[in-house]
Amino acid sequence: MKFIHTADIHWGMNPDNDKPWSRDRALAIKDTFSQIVKLAKAQDADCLFIAGDLFHRQPLLRDLKEVNYLFSTIPGVRVVIIAGNHDRVRKSSALMSFQWCPNVTFLMDEELSTVSFDDIRTQITGFSYHTAEITESRLNGIQAPDTPYIHILLAHGGDAAHLPLDKAQLSRSGFSYAALGHIHKPEMAADHTWAWPGSPEPLDKTETGPHGVIIGEISSVSHRVTSLEFVPLCQAQYLSMVVHVTPATTALELNDRIADEIKKRGTENIYRFRIRGMRDPDMEFDFEPLTRRMQVIEVTDETEPQYDFSRLFAEHPSDMIGFYIRALDREDASPIEKKALYYGIDALLRTTDERS
Repeated sequence: MKFIHTADIHWGMNPDNDKPWSRDRALAIKDTFSQIVKLAKAQDADCLFIAGDLFHRQPLLRDLKEVNYLFSTIPGVRVVIIAGNHDRVRKSSALMSFQWCPNVTFLMDEELSTVSFDDIRTQITGFSYHTAEITESRLNGIQAPDTPYIHILLAHGGDAAHLPLDKAQLSRSGFSYAALGHIHKPEMAADHTWAWPGSPEPLDKTETGPHGVIIGEISSVSHRVTSLEFVPLCQAQYLSMVVHVTPATTALELNDRIADEIKKRGTENIYRFRIRGMRDPDMEFDFEPLTRRMQVIEVTDETEPQYDFSRLFAEHPSDMIGFYIRALDREDASPIEKKALYYGIDALLRTTDERS
């Protein structure tokens, strides 16, 4: 049995909604999900598992129609869905009366239920969220049904507030594979008994690295996973980088270096930069032109001014600047004390300049 496992699509989300590229990210979420559906067809998959949070919020009827159209293009693929904490089932939800195409099964019950596909000797067990949180370990001690089928567990969780999971217990549960959702970064068990595929598209600046789906195969004889592969699909990644400066580095030079790094790694990606090192005390870095021209979501300036403390002490032997240097400029100073020295002197010198 061949399957594609995805989760946390968050259809309808606008990542980075205060940034000019937010609309592009919203479209990328939908485009990448369309690619997943096409991949299921191209791979001749038996099943497509969606382990929660297909939608970012309660889906409108038009959202359901759009997604259902995509599923109608793969009539030979059995699509099995559960709701996660974001798209949880509510009494007023359009989900309650929506008519999915024949190849789609939505396990909407709050309690565990099972769907069987006799032609591929496979049973899928799962349940949907009806509340924002599930703090109890509802799957602890779960065992696969005692039938001669391939058994799949579909679940959404993995943290304290959303269905805490015991990974070791999942591996011993008798299920051929646990298709998990909620964690947005991919993670696989060493024995391939469970996996989180992560979100197909990264959804905020903390979700670095590749994103995509999982493709797997399960033996119809042994009922064990024979192959499990993470396939990157995302249109953009959030990349975190560190740029080092020296007292000779100018603001224009630093912006040019950052722009070059972005062009080298791809202008489609979204960047976070940390600027480190010693800078000229008179130099101020302005990143506003860069963030207007390129997809830079954050620049953190961690540089420290390179002061000549011996010269400063000689010039200020008996005022606050001299006292501050005497108190903190020691060989055994801790990193925190060194930062206090740099920032304190910088503030005192600025105060002096403003009063002069």
